[in-house]
Formats: sequence, structure tokens, C-alpha cells
Amino acid sequence: MMQKWIDLHIHLDGSLPYEAVHKIMKLENMPEQTDRDLMPLLSVPENCKDLNEYLAKFDFPLSLMQTRESIRLSMYELLKLQKQQGLLYTEIRFAPQSHRKKGLCMEDAVQAAVAGMEDFLSEQEENDTALHAGIILCAMRGAGNEAENRETADLVNKYRDKGVVALDLAGAEALFKTESFAPLFSYARSLDIPFTIHAGEADGPDSIRAAVRFGAGRIGHGVRCMEEEALVEELADRNIALECCPTSNLHTKVFTDMREYPIRRMLERGLKVTVNTDNMTVSGTTERDEFQKLEKALALTAAEEQQMLRNSVESIFGGEEEKARLRSLFFREAGTYGKK
Repeated sequence: MMQKWIDLHIHLDGSLPYEAVHKIMKLENMPEQTDRDLMPLLSVPENCKDLNEYLAKFDFPLSLMQTRESIRLSMYELLKLQKQQGLLYTEIRFAPQSHRKKGLCMEDAVQAAVAGMEDFLSEQEENDTALHAGIILCAMRGAGNEAENRETADLVNKYRDKGVVALDLAGAEALFKTESFAPLFSYARSLDIPFTIHAGEADGPDSIRAAVRFGAGRIGHGVRCMEEEALVEELADRNIALECCPTSNLHTKVFTDMREYPIRRMLERGLKVTVNTDNMTVSGTTERDEFQKLEKALALTAAEEQQMLRNSVESIFGGEEEKARLRSLFFREAGTYGKK
């Protein structure tokens, strides 16, 4: 089992640490509650029934993250927790348009998240165990929010030199088809903004094909590519990374058993698979947990784990200098990097 990790697909609202919840509730003069009291509001049970039950767990954390101070604190506490868990690199995503219920504008939310990241990075000693991070801004599937989504792309462009690394599209895949967001990603390409797109989770292969046509550098989830042979070949040929999130996919009933999870077949087909948490608090998981579950269910080998780690290193939006740092940290032993 590896000891150091990378998480490329993690949502801030779905991964709000309990420590952050307690601090925000105190700031808001809310009644004190124990972790046990809060768990039903923040996390799904292991036998989560469906996607609706899963999505309901975002309501409470989002209600807490509606001020500059709470967003800043949330980002700081999540990075602190990831550092404790052994992560060396992470890209945390959130949707600025979801944090405006108490008067913030979208840029206020971005500035607060960037400030929280800077708070963490400024306190951290820079050494071989340092956690480096980037922020991904999510546009949202929906109706009538085209202006907000375009503004999200503009904010990615504006804050690229301040830690924001990419654009994403999140939300109800099956209700709001990926294809209908072609204008947004045409605009993103005009700004030379890198982007990932949630696809191939709630919706099928068509959503992945649309994301590929748009020029996505990565696909959020993407596991349903295995339903079409031609799509598998195209993803492998284009070397597009898939941000797989096994526990989350079980909770949302993309699969019903970890033994069904197709990650080994994906690796065997040459797909650029990575393993991520998606929502640490909602799913009650960590990067270590994800790998341990795959080991137990599929007898995942050390070589397969190393391959997925290499895939993560080569798929970051954080730039070539950061890739070089991660290569040196993860694969410094002579001859280990680049071997299958």
C-alpha cells in the first residue's frame, strides 16, 4: 500500500471537514452539535439508496458556506486534512454560483477560496511532504444560468496566476445534456482555459463523446465509457485522463458492488485511469480508503496502483514544474518511473 497520494477530483462542499463545520457553526452562533449529530446531515449511509439521497447531503454544507469567512475556512481546513492524510497534490473544485445566498458575488467566493488556500500554503513548511494545490471552478448544468457559467470561465481566466487551474462542468448529467454546453466550452477554448467535464456517470457514453469533442483534457468519472468499444479506443488514443471515484459511484448506484467496478479492465485497455475521492465527507472516504477497497474487491496489484499514480501525476492541471516535482517525489527510486 502506498503512503502518499494525489486527488484530482474532490468537491469542496462534499468534502467539508467536521472541524470546519464546527468552526463555521460557532461563527454563525448555531447550536453546538457533535460529529455524531452532524453525520446524518453530511454523510450518506453505506447502503445509500440512490442519487437523490446522495445529493441531499450537499444542502447542509452549502448552507454553511455562504460568507467569505466560511469559504476561506472551509478551503483551509480541507487542505489541512488532506495534508494529514498524506496527500502531496490536490485539485479542489467548487461552483462559485452556489455561494451567493447571503450576498456574495461569484468573484467574492473565488477570492475567499484562493485566500483559504494561501492561508494553508503560507503556514506549511516547504519540504518533500509539502502539499501543493490548485482550484477548479465548476460551471453548473441547469437552465437559465448561461451568464453565470460564462462568468465562471472568465474567473478561471482571471485567477489562473493565483491558483485556479481549470474549469469544470458539474450537475445533473441526465437532465442537462453535455452537448448543450458546446458554446461554453467553445468560449473556454478561445481563452485557452484547460477543462474537465463531469460525464459518463449519471449519463452514458454520449456525454463522454461530447466532452471529448469539446476538447476536455480530463473526464470526471467517465466509467461508462466501457459500454462502447469505439469510445474506449478513442479515449485511449487521445490519452484523456478519467477521474474515477469508486465509492461515490457505488453510493450513486452507477454500480452496486465494488467487485463490478471496471477499473482493471480500463487499465488493461490502456485508459488513463486515476483514483479520486469525489466527496470525502458525503461518501465517508479518503484516498487511502479508495485504494484499499479496490485491493480488497479486485485484488488490485502494486503495479496497477503505481500505474494509476503515474496517470495522476501526468494528468494534473498544475503545470510541468509541478509534474516534475511529483515525479521526483513518487518515483525517485532508480528505474521505477515509467515502468508498467
